[in-house]
Amino acid sequence: MNEDIWLVVGVAMVWALLALVYALAPWGDMIGYARVWGFGAMLFLGLAVLLRRSVRFARGTEVAANSDWRP
Repeated sequence: MNEDIWLVVGVAMVWALLALVYALAPWGDMIGYARVWGFGAMLFLGLAVLLRRSVRFARGTEVAANSDWRP
């Protein structure tokens, strides 16, 4: 699962780089593309955060389920 998180983070970084390239392009009509790529980058970054939180939650419940501690 950790590989999936880093793959999604990598995709988010590529999208952010493309957004930056389009934002700095000398043509004025490219700013719309920069917004699209930037929005996509934010979506992938949000997905990576959700994946990371789900992995942490799954590990926490796995440890709790396997423990011998009783209240």
